[in-house]
Amino acid sequence: MAEKNRPDGTGETGRGKQHDPEIRDDDLERRRRELGASLATRLPNRLEGKDDAKPVTGYGQAIKLSSEFIAGVVGGAGIGWIIDRMAGTSPWGLIVFLLLGFGAGVLNVMRSAGVVAEFGQGAKPRRDLDDSK
Repeated sequence: MAEKNRPDGTGETGRGKQHDPEIRDDDLERRRRELGASLATRLPNRLEGKDDAKPVTGYGQAIKLSSEFIAGVVGGAGIGWIIDRMAGTSPWGLIVFLLLGFGAGVLNVMRSAGVVAEFGQGAKPRRDLDDSK
């Protein structure tokens, strides 16, 4: 059925007929060290952890801020719903904690955007470029 015209080892990975079934661990370790040294010379900053990470912009920032807000609102609503179920105060726990969650979500968005300082940091004075004062 199948023709014999196809190359031997179809579907196999590796070097084909040059495949050495007895590759030793020390040979693999030597090759790994050589590769590491080669990469270290080509990308010295990346291996030290000093990669050029770009700040989050555009869609990434929008998703980050929207998830901060949604988490606050959903968290508040969930806590309010649980309190309503346990205490039997039908809509009031949900309403109060939904509003608290809304406030927490807005505060989280403002903190994440850098408009408001983090809790406990207070208002630190901004230093101008001119330090002669």
